[in-house]
Amino acid sequence: MGRKLALLSALLCATTAFHVAFSFKDGLVANGNFELAPKASDMNGTVVVGGAHALPAWEISGFVEYIKSGQKQGDMLLVVPEGAYAVRLGNEASIKQRINVIKGMYYSITFVAARTCAQEERLNVSVAPDSGVLPMQTLYSSNGWDAYAWAFRAEYPQVEIVIHNPGVEEDPACGPLIDSVALRALYPPRPTNKNILKNGGFEEGPYVFPNTSWGVLIPPNIEDDHSPLPGWMVESLKAVKYIDSDHFSVPQGRRAIELLAGKESAIAQVARTIPGKNYVLSFAVGDASNSCEGSMIVEAFAGKDTIKVPYESKGKGGFKRAMLKFVAVSARTRIMFLSTFYTMRSDDYSSLCGPVIDDVKMLSLRKP
Repeated sequence: MGRKLALLSALLCATTAFHVAFSFKDGLVANGNFELAPKASDMNGTVVVGGAHALPAWEISGFVEYIKSGQKQGDMLLVVPEGAYAVRLGNEASIKQRINVIKGMYYSITFVAARTCAQEERLNVSVAPDSGVLPMQTLYSSNGWDAYAWAFRAEYPQVEIVIHNPGVEEDPACGPLIDSVALRALYPPRPTNKNILKNGGFEEGPYVFPNTSWGVLIPPNIEDDHSPLPGWMVESLKAVKYIDSDHFSVPQGRRAIELLAGKESAIAQVARTIPGKNYVLSFAVGDASNSCEGSMIVEAFAGKDTIKVPYESKGKGGFKRAMLKFVAVSARTRIMFLSTFYTMRSDDYSSLCGPVIDDVKMLSLRKP
């Protein structure tokens, strides 16, 4: 009995050795915001030197720093996105944690990362056998940090999440800051008699931190074999942003997609169709009420058919509806959306923004 109580106490304090796997719930992983600090005896300045298990609930390797909000490195202020603390991964450094999951299920990791002083910062995110390298050269917001999503399929009932900095800089301390690591189970949506497309309202997607207002970036599918946005693929060079109704204007429901980077930012889905049959693709185009102003155009494609939908944004929310009628020419039809232009926020010329799309539906039509 005493041993059980001791183990429970250790788990609650999140100071267990790494070989204990934490059970999963949607939200932050154990000590996912890094507010539980290493012991003072395990620190040398900002560098964690107390061994692999010095950071509560995580196993670390390489040059890992424990950074306090407001800390400076030379003339550079190190900004912690949330709370008081974050970790910085230097040359070839990594953090990892084991979590109990359901074998065969899909999951999405959401984490916040900020660049510091390396020239070409990137992060390798992996859950065996899946892995992806997320480049961080493009800053989508002027805050200095972005939230990223990456998905995987659980091949085992216990998985190991690894976030690794593969960079090698002259200064071993140069590397990205990591904060707020969370996990969410994804439930693959299915077509219905009201919509041939899956997840047309974008309600199923990665975890969105409830106390943040910058959305979540979904990277191109070349970086991720499994999409954090079930049913959809990011078929472009740049990410799209997953936004929520708590912090943005959303045309329908609680979630939507913001197309951030012109024609380099596109989403697509392949739907089953019957050759020769008539279909209609309908959707909403708007703005996120994030000071993204100006003339916007969303291009929608259904196979070889296309429509350009102009939208004059005042940056204060609102949307319009559009539709594209087409005749299917094959058993599978590719549906795609992109923004014609790059747009920057009117109150912040360093932050990319763009039109919002939502409530995407496709139905078959009777021949007139």
